[in-house]
Amino acid sequence: MNVLHFDRIEDRHLGRALSLQASQQPDALFLMFGEDHYTFAQTDQRVNELAAGLAALGLGKGDRVAFYMGSAPEVIFLALATNKLGAVWSPVNSDYKGTWLSETINRTRAHIVVTDDAHAGRLHEVHDDLEVVHFVNLGNSNTLPDAMDFQSLYVTGATEPDMSGQTYGDTCAVLWTSGTTGRSKGVMQSHNVWFNAVASGDALYGTRSGDIIYSVLPMYNSAAWVTSVLRALIVGIPLAVDTSFSVSNFWERVDYYKATQSFTLGAMHMFLWNSPEQEDDASHTLRKLMAVPMPADVAGPFSKRFAVELLPQGLGQSEAMQLVIVTPEETSLPPGSCGKPAKALEARLVDEAGQDVADGEPGELWVRPKQAHVIFNGYFDDPEATAAAYEGDWYKTGDMLKRREDGYYFFSDRKKDAVRLKGRNISTFEVEMVARRHPALADCAAFGVPSDILESETELKLNYILKPGQDLTHEQLARFINDNAPYFFVPRYLEHVSALPYTPTNKVQKFKLREAGITVATWDGRAEGFKAER
Repeated sequence: MNVLHFDRIEDRHLGRALSLQASQQPDALFLMFGEDHYTFAQTDQRVNELAAGLAALGLGKGDRVAFYMGSAPEVIFLALATNKLGAVWSPVNSDYKGTWLSETINRTRAHIVVTDDAHAGRLHEVHDDLEVVHFVNLGNSNTLPDAMDFQSLYVTGATEPDMSGQTYGDTCAVLWTSGTTGRSKGVMQSHNVWFNAVASGDALYGTRSGDIIYSVLPMYNSAAWVTSVLRALIVGIPLAVDTSFSVSNFWERVDYYKATQSFTLGAMHMFLWNSPEQEDDASHTLRKLMAVPMPADVAGPFSKRFAVELLPQGLGQSEAMQLVIVTPEETSLPPGSCGKPAKALEARLVDEAGQDVADGEPGELWVRPKQAHVIFNGYFDDPEATAAAYEGDWYKTGDMLKRREDGYYFFSDRKKDAVRLKGRNISTFEVEMVARRHPALADCAAFGVPSDILESETELKLNYILKPGQDLTHEQLARFINDNAPYFFVPRYLEHVSALPYTPTNKVQKFKLREAGITVATWDGRAEGFKAER
């Protein structure tokens, strides 16, 4: 392994990182996709040849390349080639379709859109609505008749592009937010943000020679890049990638690659946990796993069953990948804590008036960078949204947290999702965690609706989906929550629904639930005489 250290922060650049690895350990293995293996030198040459082809299509500094495709070595080649030209890559969720797909691509103002056979059909459906100069397809499909063949872009023997004039603060990627609280925004990310996030995460993994990263995360997700692709690049160890997550063969694939590190997101690790126990559950090569989010009551049994060390979880977002972090020196992290603010940031927790809250009270996390380019460069083509995200030079994260006297922070809720009732801030995240414990529930979403008593406050409502064949009354669910949580967690309003409004990334769009508010199907506990017991 060859961990890259930069004496000058200005030299932090993803394209230069690949060039350095290729010159310092050319024959070291970098990428594994099944039987396809690439050393750092082989990757660097392919990237240089691809960069020449992209330049021939007119791609230059500041231009954007959007990719709408599944995981493949070519995605990594494409991103790094784009950055060597000083251009910007923008992943488009491969589950997008229709208007959501066309609007995202058009808002990217992409000079080039790259797809593959599996996704070309959806692009073809919205082709006439797209404002794109060039289409490129990886594969043999003719679904997009005006698309160039990806392989034709390689210019054999091409040398490295001139990267002079490019620096650590340049925007190298535009990442589209999920749009759970409103219209999605394009987060402009600099090279330096990736380097900082990689250093922080890799410190927890304690990477050593012989380690191999295994990733099944989709490459439209920033987590795939910061935990796996770019970490392998900067730390100088091999990365093994499979195109998708599979419960039935996850551990088999870990052993196939002899992987020692991995990262799972969302329900992936819970699927592994809920699978039938096997005698060989602990027989594999994986040593360390970061599983986000991991329920506190599952963490210990999971670690024991699979004989893997679970790494602690911090708090980050697309705009600021390192907000609250855990350092390797933290040996006794309080249960439920996400750590302490990153050293490169000043942090405050504030109330609605922008005043600091007392320890133990929930407040919105505001951060102020101590150095340049440690959080995002703003929202792409959206100066109004960028200005609204700041109060002076403080970035308003929209996350509600609590701080203990000893400086540890605990996540409470997203600000727009929190409910304020009778002077108390109620975490909808925590309400949902309690409700989901009921065995009849498939999913739920808690949110606030305007109070009919006091205009400045909100009442708690929970929309929920039942598992097939399950039957549950509103009163039974309300009593279950009452029995397992503080009385003020019991929603005044409950509604059994057949579906929730998910984004293509399976996050609930609560702003749509708030817009719908109270319906004829809504159960009002107060009107029905239900009384929560204190």
